[in-house]
Amino acid sequence: MSTNLEVPARLPASALPDGCRAWDGEQARRWTRALPPRWVPSRVRARFHLTASVLVLVAGCLLPPLAEIRPYVVALLACHVVWVAVRPEVVPVAAPVLAVVVLMQQPRPAWTVTGPVLAVLALTCVAAVVRLRARAGQRAAALAAAGGVTAPRPDGDRPLERGKFLIAAGLFLAALGGVVAATADVWDLVDDPRLSRTAGWYAVGLGLTTFLSGRLGRRRSAALRDSPIPVLRVLVRYDGTGDTEVFAADDPQARRPLFTVALRELPDDDEDDGDDEHDEELEDLLHGLDSPGPLREAVLHGVPCDGAEILLVGAGKQPDGPPSVAWSTGPVRPLSEGAARRRAAALRRSAARAAQDEERRTAAAAAVADPDSGPVPVRRWGAGWWDRLGAAGLVLLGWCGLLGQDGVWRYVLGALIGLMGVLSLPRKLAWRITADSSGLWLSGLRRVQHVAWDHIRVVECRETVLRVDSRQASFPGWTVHGPRLPWLERRLGRLHPYERTAAEITAMWHDPALRPAGTCGEGQRGRRLWPLSVFLAAAWAAVLVLLLS
Repeated sequence: MSTNLEVPARLPASALPDGCRAWDGEQARRWTRALPPRWVPSRVRARFHLTASVLVLVAGCLLPPLAEIRPYVVALLACHVVWVAVRPEVVPVAAPVLAVVVLMQQPRPAWTVTGPVLAVLALTCVAAVVRLRARAGQRAAALAAAGGVTAPRPDGDRPLERGKFLIAAGLFLAALGGVVAATADVWDLVDDPRLSRTAGWYAVGLGLTTFLSGRLGRRRSAALRDSPIPVLRVLVRYDGTGDTEVFAADDPQARRPLFTVALRELPDDDEDDGDDEHDEELEDLLHGLDSPGPLREAVLHGVPCDGAEILLVGAGKQPDGPPSVAWSTGPVRPLSEGAARRRAAALRRSAARAAQDEERRTAAAAAVADPDSGPVPVRRWGAGWWDRLGAAGLVLLGWCGLLGQDGVWRYVLGALIGLMGVLSLPRKLAWRITADSSGLWLSGLRRVQHVAWDHIRVVECRETVLRVDSRQASFPGWTVHGPRLPWLERRLGRLHPYERTAAEITAMWHDPALRPAGTCGEGQRGRRLWPLSVFLAAAWAAVLVLLLS
């Protein structure tokens, strides 16, 4: 995976359960040999399966030969494409039932229609069964590696939080889809009610899938609370994308991650940190999201296999700090050999891009300290052509949203689009930051905000957002959003204006000698943006009345 030679952070001996075995390379290889073959979709991104299922849904609605199939059958067929990846437990039951429904439908569709439908159901069913059998093999290999050693859970009697949001969201989506399907003939949202009815049934299927995911996650997480549970010594690290990688205990170079899992660290009840310290820890966390974290020793509680829930007790962030306890907030996702190689290559590319971006930010910060530039009374940064291009794109997108609409609905939708525009476009078109000896002046919709140099908490550009925040509770925070094309920036060797602005302000924030020497007057601090909002609102209203009437 890498050539990381640093010594993993040690876990205190007191945190190691008696007799806890190390998940060594040999046992880990037995576990990886139990993984399903590459053609089984176990790690394909969720958006890929959602896109594929939507294509199946659209084909079932629009292709004339498939019009013979009832809407709920088309919707469930599309849901199978999602289930084979995220909920394979459902497919062996749902696929045969749906196949019988298709064959028993009256009037019976032609074989040119039922043939492809049954083929899709058979393929998804085979893939799901193979994946579930592989899951059983992984579980057996993990239990063998643990050698029967168990330990009680280390988190006390904390309430179970897993799955609550998914359960509520799934029920809401299923109910909403049921209403759409039941009232497709009443609302007349589209020319063909079949489209609305199929979309409603599809929403019902996705809602029930979300509900089931929440229930299964909650049930499997609750099973870990039964004492005792199997334990294994492993190595872990944050992967920089939101998940945690788990390695064999004898893989200190982090060459081969076994699986990834999303974790949520439990707070320490004994900690009583102030708000400032908590905010600083949060900022440190956010700044570390883009790069892999250090390797740490950990004890894995549970039986790791595809779809399982686990608990990790890892070495603390500080050398002498207490161990951290983290529950999984998502299922275990094993990594095949090919997936591990692709992941390693992606991490190397990401590290190289991060290094190049850091060099450009350093150069931008150094430009502020250029002795040839001389002292300046104030410095300003503001919206440029890139911001205005993004604003024009939003206006065009809003206009396209009105095309094809008629009647009162056109004006209701137009008013909503206009409201969002007058609240967001002024800052995109005319944002300004002015720096003087006292701090930063930032243009806002209602007033110009001020933050002193010593009160700044963060100045950063993350993805498409330039953000300034203060340690003072009275400062609400300041952000501006803009479009970005990272691949074009790297190809041209240019730094995005937001990145340059953040780098220059940060340099002055950290080094008082680089700050402007003068104090700007009221007319130099920027301006309030609400007059521009009024102008845009009047212009949009004129468009609605004159061009759409």
